[in-house]
Order: sequence, then structure tokens, then C-alpha cells
Amino acid sequence: MYKLRPIQSNKWAVLSVVTLVSFITNLDATIVVIGLPAIMEDLRIPINIGMWTITAFYIMSTLFLLPAGRWSDMLGTKHIFLWGLTLFTISTALCGLANSSATLIGARLLQGTGAAMAMASATPILIRTFPPNQLGIALGINNISWVTGSLIGPVIGGALIDDFGWRSIFFVAVPTGVIGLISGLLVLKNTTPIEKGKTDWPGILTFGPGLVALLVALSEGQSWGWTSVPTLSLFATALLLWIAFVLIELRVRNPLFPLSLFTYRNYSIGLGITMSYCIGYFAVTILLMLYLQGAHRLSPLEAGLLLIPLSIPQLFTAPFGGKFADRFGPVRMILLGSFLIGLALLLLGQLGSQLSNMAVIIPLLIISAATGLSWPSLAKAVLSAAPQERAGSASGMFWTVYEMCRAISQALSLVVVQLSVKSSSVLPLFSETGTGEIAQSKSALIYATNNGFRFFAIFFAIAIVLGFFLMKPQSKKDSWKEKNIVRQSG
Repeated sequence: MYKLRPIQSNKWAVLSVVTLVSFITNLDATIVVIGLPAIMEDLRIPINIGMWTITAFYIMSTLFLLPAGRWSDMLGTKHIFLWGLTLFTISTALCGLANSSATLIGARLLQGTGAAMAMASATPILIRTFPPNQLGIALGINNISWVTGSLIGPVIGGALIDDFGWRSIFFVAVPTGVIGLISGLLVLKNTTPIEKGKTDWPGILTFGPGLVALLVALSEGQSWGWTSVPTLSLFATALLLWIAFVLIELRVRNPLFPLSLFTYRNYSIGLGITMSYCIGYFAVTILLMLYLQGAHRLSPLEAGLLLIPLSIPQLFTAPFGGKFADRFGPVRMILLGSFLIGLALLLLGQLGSQLSNMAVIIPLLIISAATGLSWPSLAKAVLSAAPQERAGSASGMFWTVYEMCRAISQALSLVVVQLSVKSSSVLPLFSETGTGEIAQSKSALIYATNNGFRFFAIFFAIAIVLGFFLMKPQSKKDSWKEKNIVRQSG
């Protein structure tokens, strides 16, 4: 009885620590979007380099999310959580001290690695701390912290940049990270490792560089030329590395990606929907930042306030999304949400040279409300398509695809913009001077962002098409094959 008492008395303290870290890692992931123009202007870097200050974080959080989950089982959740938070806090301070694009991008790579370690161990900590009848409440509170980080990140970031400069958006997170470290040392329990195994380093060293090669090719392809030797070499490198990755994953004992999950038809279709959904969704804030701060020269705070409608409605619709999914089926909610988000993107594709707040706010309200209804349904449809005994692997792959497509979405948004306006022409739009050349670049940037919104609406059309395949009942042959695979894996 005595041994159980500390766990019961400290469970809410544990939740407070985990929630604080979830909040700050997501806040710092999203706050940089609103700070990108100030970073570009201060460090005198073009947009294709500036975008890497965002993409670098997501590359590393994608790459280390699954390994960090395995490390938590091998070394203990407390150790991985605190090591990740330590790395995140130190690298956040380095971001604020960076005096060049190279040092800032390097610090962001470390920051993404630390965030992945902390995120991957957060849920296991809560599962081992709370009893089953309270676990749902704990996970719900932790999830709200993520939405809250996305909600207030642009506003806090805008206010800080206006008053103290872009470095302040990093420095403000350092004390919070230190508080989380001290609190974690005091309240988190040491856990006994529950699994022994090896890290799939060959998988990491093929998947990660392959992703980087793809993103560099997408980021620089327009300036180098899409048929140039460097661009084609990078695409070829990405392809070869990922072919090697697949071959390795099929043979390694503890794969980074359990590719056998793709034999489950509905899981594969669901991941396809997830990819289309995420690529279409995460470009919105980048395109809006360019439109609001580049074309219309809004301050970071003004732009941040206009982004609030992208977060608030889903706080209210998300609780209903799960209920409607149970009542009407998750696929119907996915189709409805994808249709509404695609429609809202087409509305954003009509933005003009005169800024209309309502023309921005109304589509963002639609996107947010539709996300609250459809995203829980999508997660449920994908994760329930895998057998229960493989739920952990299925969840890990789902969230890895989520992070990967987040990075790809932002790289593609740069590609779309660069098709209409040169990278070197974007930077002067964020300065104080105004010339005829800048006015011409402004028109080109508005044209580019409008095309961007329309382009990313296509991905929600793809999600809808895949959703209809998900509605189609499985054939008896497919159903028999999946049951046979489950029997063999058991």
C-alpha cells in the first residue's frame, strides 16, 4: 500500500509536467512560422533558406519519434523524457543565440530531436501513472495543451517579436523548459525497462537522409532548375535511399517502420488519406504568413491575431467529432471534413490585393470546425484498421507519417510560391522600403499564394476519393488474408 501511495498522490503533478512540456514543444514548433519574416530580414536570408528553420524541426521529430518510443521501453520513460527535454531546452537557447542561418537551422535540428524524445515518452508516462478510469481525462487534458499551443503561439509570438525581436520567441521558452526539468526530476518515477532490443540504425540512416534529400530538392529545385544535375541527383538519391530503407525494414528484426502493416487494406488506405490531409492542411499557415506579412505588411501580432480562428472552433467541435464518428461512422465524417476544408481553401484562393479580414477569417473558421469533426474520425479509422495486438506500431507509423507530411507540405508550399515569384524578391516585402519593384513583387506574391491555396485543395479531393474506397467493404479474399496474417503474427 505504501508503494502505491506516491503514484496516486503525484499523478496530477505528473500530468502537469507532461502537459507543460507538450504545450511548450508545440508552441515552439508553431511560433516560428509567425517569426519567419523577422528572421529572414534580420539574418538577410531568402525564403528558401528561411523555410528550413521550420522544416528542420519536423525532419528530426519525424525521424526520431519511433526510435524514441522504443528507447523509452528499453531505457525507461523518465530517462528519455528528461533527456529529450534537456536537449530541447539547450537547443532552444541556441536558437535564440544564433547569428546565421546555418547555426539556427542546426539548433532547430537538435530542438526537433529533443521534442521527439519528450513527445514519444509522454503518453507511456501517463498510461503508467493513471488508472484506466482516469486515463481518458489525463490524455484529453494533455491533448488540449497541444491545441492551446497552436492557438496562442501566433499571438504570443507576434507580441514578442513586435516588442523584443524574433530571438525572444526562443528565449521565452527556456525558463519553462528549466521548470519542466526540475519538476520532472522531482515527480516522475523511475520505470523498469520492459523491452530489450536494438535500435534500427540502418533504417534511420536511410530514411532520414532520404527525406532530407527530397526536401532539399523541392526547396532548391526552382532556383537550380528542375532538370539540373544537382536537383535530379537529389531526387535519385532520395529514391535509392528509400528503396534501401524498404529492403532493410523487410529484413531487420526490430524495424523502424513495420511495413507488414501495409498488408491491411483499410490501414493502408487510411494512411493515404492521412498523407493527403496533412499535406493539404499544414501549408495554410505558411501561405497566410506570406500573404498577410509579405503582401500586406501586417505586423507579427496583427497576423497572429488573424490566425486565431484556425484554432478556436476545433476546441468546441472536436468533442462532437468522436460522437458523430460513433453514430454516423468515421468515414462519413472524414468525407464531410475533407470537403469543407477543400472548399475553404478554394475561398482563400480568392484573396485579393485589398485585405479583407472576413475573407480570411470565415475560411479559417470553416477549416478549424471541419478539422475538429474529421481529424478524430480519421485517427480512429486508421488506428482501428490494424489488429489490436499491433496498435502500438500502427500508432507510431501514423504519427510519423503525420510529422513527415507536415514537413513535405511546407516544402511544397515553397515550390508553389517560387513558381510565381523569386526567393530574392520576397525578402524586400518584409522591409520598410517601398518601390515599384516591391509593388510588382507584392502582386506576384498574392498570385502565388492564391495558386497555392487552390493547389493544396487538390489534396483534400484526393482524400475524398480515398475515403470512398475506405467505405467500400473488403472482399472476402482480403478479409481472409488479413485474418491469416494476424494468426501468423500471433
